[in-house]
Amino acid sequence: MKASKFSDARKAFIIKQGEEGTPVAEICRKAGISQASYFN
Repeated sequence: MKASKFSDARKAFIIKQGEEGTPVAEICRKAGISQASYFN
């Protein structure tokens, strides 16, 4: 299985931003990921 590109801390930070109400498009742009990756 392929290793993740992001550390667990980075994933947690991205998810926390989503829970705080930051728009998904903005989170994805800052993190450099697609919206599909965010929702997976």
